[in-house]
Amino acid sequence: MTPRGPETAPGALPSVDILRMEGITKRFGPVLANDRVTLAVRRGTVHALLGENGAGKTTLMNILFGLHAPDEGRVLLRGRPVEIRSTREAIRRRIGMIHQQFTLVPPLTVAENIVLGLPPRRGVFLDLRRVEREIESLSRAYGLDVDPRLPVWALPVGMQQRVEILKALYRRADLLILDEPTSVLTPAESEALFAIIRRLVAEGHSVVFISHKLEEVMRISDTITVLRHGRVVDTVRTADTTPAELARMMVGRDVVLRLFKGPPRAGGPALEVDDLHAVGDRGLPALRGVTFTVARGEILGIAGVDGNGQAELAEVIAGLRRPTAGRIRIDGRDVATPAGRRAVADRLAYIPADRGRFGVILDFTIAENLALKAFHRPPFSRGPVLDRSRIIDHARALAERFDIRMNSVLQPVRQLSGGNQQKVVLAREMSGEPVLIVAVQPSRGLDVGASEYVLRTILEQRDRGAGVLYISMELDEVLGLSDRVAVLYGGEIMGIVRPGDARLEDISLMMAGSLRTAQTAAPAQ
Repeated sequence: MTPRGPETAPGALPSVDILRMEGITKRFGPVLANDRVTLAVRRGTVHALLGENGAGKTTLMNILFGLHAPDEGRVLLRGRPVEIRSTREAIRRRIGMIHQQFTLVPPLTVAENIVLGLPPRRGVFLDLRRVEREIESLSRAYGLDVDPRLPVWALPVGMQQRVEILKALYRRADLLILDEPTSVLTPAESEALFAIIRRLVAEGHSVVFISHKLEEVMRISDTITVLRHGRVVDTVRTADTTPAELARMMVGRDVVLRLFKGPPRAGGPALEVDDLHAVGDRGLPALRGVTFTVARGEILGIAGVDGNGQAELAEVIAGLRRPTAGRIRIDGRDVATPAGRRAVADRLAYIPADRGRFGVILDFTIAENLALKAFHRPPFSRGPVLDRSRIIDHARALAERFDIRMNSVLQPVRQLSGGNQQKVVLAREMSGEPVLIVAVQPSRGLDVGASEYVLRTILEQRDRGAGVLYISMELDEVLGLSDRVAVLYGGEIMGIVRPGDARLEDISLMMAGSLRTAQTAAPAQ
């Protein structure tokens, strides 16, 4: 490990003057979410909380913001012990928290959202014009550039996040908690957010930045605390560490952060989508004339901000949602008819975004889950009777091949970690050597070690000759894994580019719907 500076010598935390959380423990039934966590934040710095989903980062900050009460431990704010038992108390103590899911009321204006729940500062009635002037002044002071008169529903996601920051600043917060703030932003919006954070810190504010993304933590933070399984692994100065070292702390072993990817050897089409239209769950258009091809032996990534038709696209191709118009061909077969869909059932692998709901049956055993696609035919059944010995033998072979960590193939999938549940999905879907793989956020919620395994497996399938449609909200992941990238906005493809040829600024503009390019990037031959 890189030697740490004097501020983070072994056995000591950085000197602080705004926040110290000591020995914080929080249980939810049998789950130990935080285990004697100690955290110290210096005034005027960005302190990153780094760890994979489920590491306890958000729980710890929810305790600070009064959403949970700790079972053990204490909080010192500006050097004094405090008990924060509600969000109102946290706000009174000048703590602000911007959650992943914004807490804004869309029909109300920016100004109305910001003062919602606050008593009038003068007299009995709210002077909204005065509030708007105050917000404009505050917005200019921190470079937020928000019009207080606009309704929130009319603002893009990045601007809504600025409203949340303004809301905290208006309440005089000087300690801001940002929970996975870039998860819904385009690259350009993320850059703008980082500029705002730097300005806040320069003005004396302190920021706790919750993330699981190594690169952005390295860019924006001064100090990093790594959590794993609810415990603090270490606290280090950002200047004294590396992404590889942080990944090792997060997982407990060395992790390959960048997989080697050889050039694609694209063959014939695995998937052809032509003028595809579909509606979403609310009956509104979700896909509008989508056209593209995925060749055998290539990965076509789908980039875009969440909610722009990605889920509907995957469901239509997988046969879980009916298109309203257009054509889909898998391995040369039109799948518009039930007969065509049945003909390609074994040639299509589908990795859904929510493995717990759609990828596995949690109360079924590992062996049963691994046989789900073919239990109704030999060798797993003889007529109406299942051959359980064949199912178990099949499961043991796949568990070894895909490194599923378990006690027995007869244990329920519910008892496995998220990474091993995902390996069950991968083993079932890919063991039959499919022609087409539709993978939707396959690394979401996994630690960096499990993510490494998943991405390496997908690359191996591409090199074997499968076509892969890879859908993820993580742009770095899409660009690093894909041979071509299609950018989806508002249910339309704004362009198809090669990662090495396209400028990040152009991809960001396409993700925001501000740029459309000619879809000329064809599969590599």
